Amino acid sequence: MEKEEKYQLLARQVAALTEGEDDAISVMANVCAAIHEQMGFFWTGFYRVCGRELRLGPFQGPVACTRIAFGRGVCGTAWQQRQTIVVPDVELFPGHIACSSLSRSEIVVPVIAADGQVSAVLDIDSTELATFDDTDRRFLEQICRSISAIVGRICNPAV
Repeated sequence: MEKEEKYQLLARQVAALTEGEDDAISVMANVCAAIHEQMGFFWTGFYRVCGRELRLGPFQGPVACTRIAFGRGVCGTAWQQRQTIVVPDVELFPGHIACSSLSRSEIVVPVIAADGQVSAVLDIDSTELATFDDTDRRFLEQICRSISAIVGRICNPAV
């Protein structure tokens, strides 16, 4: 199955998993599990915006960093810039945070809440260089938009 076909199937699966659901943690857990299983990535998960840091949320894969500062690493930079960041080689990204030495490429997609603020980021790592492209970006952004109303602001911003 081609990448685009996998993502089309994944988008339908995410829609079915989230229909009528209002619990942000449950949604993030099922969405990252669906992406991880369908696409076979090394690490798939969410970081939640809590005050001036990202805190680890539901994920699939090996252990991960628990907190990431605003503007730090790929995740903190995607949050700061409010845009998707595709990194073909993490070794070349200034300030990359190496939670695992096996990670070689990465994509991070912000989840924008109804108030226009980033409420979480979807972080996906691959053990291969240059895994992510415009197809990944388009479909993962679509998935993040589809769950943004549910995910909303799930942490206390004053923390």
